[in-house]
Amino acid sequence: MKRIPALLLVLAFLGHGCTQKAESVALKEGTPAFTLAKDLAIKLPLLDPEENNVLVRTRKFDITTGEIMQVLMGNYGNQTEQLRQFDGIQLRKSIEDLAVQLAEKRLLLQEAEKAKVFADPTVVDQLIKAEQERVGGEEKFMESLKTIELSVETMKKSLSERIQIDAFLEKTLDKDVVVAPDEVTRAYGEDTRASVLHILLLTQGKNESEKAEARKRIAGILAKARSGEDFAELAKQYSEDPGSKEEGGKYLVIRGITDKSFEDAAFSVPIGQTSDIVETTYGYHILQVLSREKETRPLDEVKGEIEKQITERKKKEILDAFLTKMKKKARFKTVGF
Repeated sequence: MKRIPALLLVLAFLGHGCTQKAESVALKEGTPAFTLAKDLAIKLPLLDPEENNVLVRTRKFDITTGEIMQVLMGNYGNQTEQLRQFDGIQLRKSIEDLAVQLAEKRLLLQEAEKAKVFADPTVVDQLIKAEQERVGGEEKFMESLKTIELSVETMKKSLSERIQIDAFLEKTLDKDVVVAPDEVTRAYGEDTRASVLHILLLTQGKNESEKAEARKRIAGILAKARSGEDFAELAKQYSEDPGSKEEGGKYLVIRGITDKSFEDAAFSVPIGQTSDIVETTYGYHILQVLSREKETRPLDEVKGEIEKQITERKKKEILDAFLTKMKKKARFKTVGF
């Protein structure tokens, strides 16, 4: 349950539009993107711009390190300097997440175009105007973009693609989401937050042999925890989650937001005890439950919030299933990690 840096989370729906099996995007020597990639390659050789490694491969397009760096520079300009502060593990995980997100976005854009669903340009203009008003007018808005070296055209393109995907999902998937009254009542009676300590060993992008080794290692760490060793110290020593490692693995689990298997453990393992090995898309976890809380406000006051949470969870489950189906059809494969 790593906390991916906000810079990269925002990029989940940014980047270039869909293309057919096109020529790989390569960076030109001397450009800011090339220089940044070369510098980051010291920590993560995979990013060497001269090699332009493929990170995600599909039947119709590939995502390369060159394209990832181009997307980062195009959408965030000088803010990408934050990447220089990442350690090797954090950088590798963030780049992999971005490559997968970019490929998923591209698949969704292809599906939207097939369904003849497109963004309304007036909505894009309205969003730009609202942002101008928020920062104090068009002049200040343009100054803020100039400061981070981001163009209006790039922002409009990104907004347009996001709106196109949202419209497609609303038309094809979200219409099937229904929340029954008894679901809200049942959810109200459940614990809603769990405070845990957790340890993560990453498996994303690893082969079966490497995953087996990671599972063997996490089993050994679990044995240490159950023998009485301090869980927080074990997390500081072994966890590969940079978002919680230095805090002894402390993590707040909010029902309906985190990976289901992780969430199930957080809300079922007795307080004070340690879970078995939990596998998620990130890797292998073990967690120790510190406390849990229920909603204390009256049901009438939070009914709308709970219904929205259930709706969003159902939408995510439907989208995840749809993406899995699309990936299989596209022969989606992460490589290079």
